[in-house]
Amino acid sequence: MPVVASMGGIAGSQTLTLIVRGLALGQISKANLKPLLTKEFKVGLFNGVLWAVVIGIIAGYWFDSWSLGAVIGSAIVANIISAALAGIFIPVLLDKLKIDPALSGSVILTTVTDIVGFVAFLGLGTLFLL
Repeated sequence: MPVVASMGGIAGSQTLTLIVRGLALGQISKANLKPLLTKEFKVGLFNGVLWAVVIGIIAGYWFDSWSLGAVIGSAIVANIISAALAGIFIPVLLDKLKIDPALSGSVILTTVTDIVGFVAFLGLGTLFLL
C-alpha cells in the first residue's frame, strides 16, 4: 500500500511544482489551462501504465499472486492520474482563493494522493480478491 500512495505523491509533486512555477511566472491562464490539463492527463496515464506494469509484475512474482499484482497495478494507474490532475487543480484553485499554492499545495496534494491511493488499492482489493 505505501508504494501506491508514494508513487502518486511523487507524480503529483512534479506536476504541482510545474504549475506553481507557471503561476509565479504568469505562464498559466484560462486559455492554456485545458491543453495543459490534457497534456498532464496523458503524461499521468503513460507513467501510470508504465509503472503499473513494472510494479504489478514484481508484486505478482513476490507474492505469487497475479491478481494482487493486477490490483496494485490498477491502483497505481488510478493514483498517478489523479495525482497529475490534482497537481494542476490544487495550485490553480489556491491561487484563485488568494492562498499561496507554494506554501499549502504540497500538503493538500499529499492528502489527496494518500486517500486516493489507499481507497483505490483497498477498494479494488475488496472487489477482486475477496
